[in-house]
Amino acid sequence: MSLSAEQFARAAAAQASHLRMLRLQSMSHRELQALLGGDPAAAALWVKSAAECGVRAAQLRLGRMLLEGQGVSRDPVQALRWFARAAEGRDAEAMNMLGRCYENAWGVAADLDVAAHWYQLSADKGYDWGQYNFGNMLFDGRGVAIDQSQAVLWYRRAAEQGHARAMNLLGRCCEEGWGCPLNADEGFDWYRRSAEAGYFRGQYNYAASLAERGLKSEAAEWFRKAAAGR
Repeated sequence: MSLSAEQFARAAAAQASHLRMLRLQSMSHRELQALLGGDPAAAALWVKSAAECGVRAAQLRLGRMLLEGQGVSRDPVQALRWFARAAEGRDAEAMNMLGRCYENAWGVAADLDVAAHWYQLSADKGYDWGQYNFGNMLFDGRGVAIDQSQAVLWYRRAAEQGHARAMNLLGRCCEEGWGCPLNADEGFDWYRRSAEAGYFRGQYNYAASLAERGLKSEAAEWFRKAAAGR
């Protein structure tokens, strides 16, 4: 039975994708870095081939490329589908990105309940951004019931992994007594760590805390850094 032009084109594309995947498997780490770290448009076909073969890192990468229009036409709906495939493969970063899509209506109608679900799955697997985002949902009662003590717990877990934004929010919770005992000294320390990690809000809050302690010259330096980082 002869193939139609459309069937032949699909078969040829599948064969080309298979050959690219075989080539990827034979590449050295340096060759892979050069290919995937270069021109996004040139990398896109290779990433798509790996994604179609079930490589979760490639599915996540392709989702990001489609979401941002990097090397491919921007397509949030397709991005969502690739994030979902990687998330179903238990990829914690993809779970977080799927949560972001549902929170921000990227490629799908906004659904905070579903967003919180995926953030929690990501957080439970130890991914710092998932922990931070799930903490935010708990703190504000978005998609879940308000629970500031649980929010602090997740902020702390993310902060202990070096997540600069979580460090800043944990500092604020300690300073204000939100969801945890008031502890200004601990808040000050988390602001410092967030500031040193380069987050401008952490730099601002650390500067304000330094000013309150009368350390004006040090405060001014951190205020300058915060202004430059906005």
